Amino acid sequence: MLIEMSVANFRSLHGLQTFSLVKGKGDELAVSNSFRVASVNELDLLRSAAIYGPNASGKSNFLRALQTMKRVVLESATNQQRGDRLPVTPFRLSPETRQAPSEFEVTFVVQNVRYQYGFSATPEQIHEEWLLAYPKGRAQRWFTRVWMAEQNRFEWELGNNLAGEKQLWQKSTRDNALFLSTAVQLNSEQLQPVFDWFKSKLRMTNVGGWGPSFSASLCENDKKSKVMDFLNAADIHIDDILVETKSFDPSDLPVDMPDALRGAILGEMKDRKILEIKTVHKGSDGEPVTFDFRDESDGTQKLFSFAGPWIDALENGYVLFIDELHDNLHPRLVRFLVELFHNPKINSKNAQLVFTTHETSILNQEVFRRDQVWFCEKDAAQATKLYPLTDFSPRKGRENLELAYLSGRYGALPFVKNISSAF
Repeated sequence: MLIEMSVANFRSLHGLQTFSLVKGKGDELAVSNSFRVASVNELDLLRSAAIYGPNASGKSNFLRALQTMKRVVLESATNQQRGDRLPVTPFRLSPETRQAPSEFEVTFVVQNVRYQYGFSATPEQIHEEWLLAYPKGRAQRWFTRVWMAEQNRFEWELGNNLAGEKQLWQKSTRDNALFLSTAVQLNSEQLQPVFDWFKSKLRMTNVGGWGPSFSASLCENDKKSKVMDFLNAADIHIDDILVETKSFDPSDLPVDMPDALRGAILGEMKDRKILEIKTVHKGSDGEPVTFDFRDESDGTQKLFSFAGPWIDALENGYVLFIDELHDNLHPRLVRFLVELFHNPKINSKNAQLVFTTHETSILNQEVFRRDQVWFCEKDAAQATKLYPLTDFSPRKGRENLELAYLSGRYGALPFVKNISSAF
């Protein structure tokens, strides 16, 4: 369960920007759109949040910050060697930040314990790293490391509440690797749940969404009925999904493909299995008619690709981040996807959904609480600012949020100039 995320000096995000899924004041839609974490001082969290803003405002960069944090956690101790660069990019429009470290921090709950974990880094190395745990409601500082540039070394503090081979983990941690990741690789059971939250619980996708493979794999087992129920509930008229696994056929490659490229592809695909997806519709005579999956509309293909991850997230209580959820989807389908997370019976594991969108038809108080809506825009220095709708104190149940947003009351709109003279 995600509580809060902060990022600074990453791509278009200059100053510290903080995003929160903590439920604010007000009891509207409390049962459907929020839930209580009884193990963490009865903390109330939100099931979803939507982020609005014009193109190039930094919405995707905000999601990319969390994706980058996840990548560094998962890969810095295993997929990188000493001297390899970290995948962080600072805010480049200010001389003060070009060489400064980017900073990332998340607060989350896993196995009924709240954790606050973060680090700062340049492409060359980690500069700071810290982890606080709250197993009994009070903060325990499990570890911190701070780079001391003048001494050319790290200053470490390994807390008494952190058990295990701490000195070995410290000596084994490279400058460009995280202590968390290194310790887990060296069998720290105590830190494993923190690492696993990034690995397993945090799920992300970009504008393109997912491919159809995962949804198709569910159709090969006992969850096919759930995929079909998902599609039928979304008013997608498909009577059956057929999935076949076949070996790669070299004859599928173009005959005029260069030999070097052909050889590389054949080597890569030699032992790989390919899923072939077919959809079945009933003809006017009631007989089944089979179609290639690629013959379906872009919207149908995307919704099918969403079915598997959506079912998986709701069944396992994942935290889902989606960039531009509305892409290729009708507004009512966007609302359908969001409201699956707002259904306590369906979302019994308290999965959370955070997404960026331009779809304003769902920007209303029947779908969202006021604390579930966020905005992104750039200031005069071209730096991204992230702020919640609650900064404007809209009237509960009365204010038309869509109209107010499109009229410019909340900002985060593109300023379109008259360019008729250019033509």
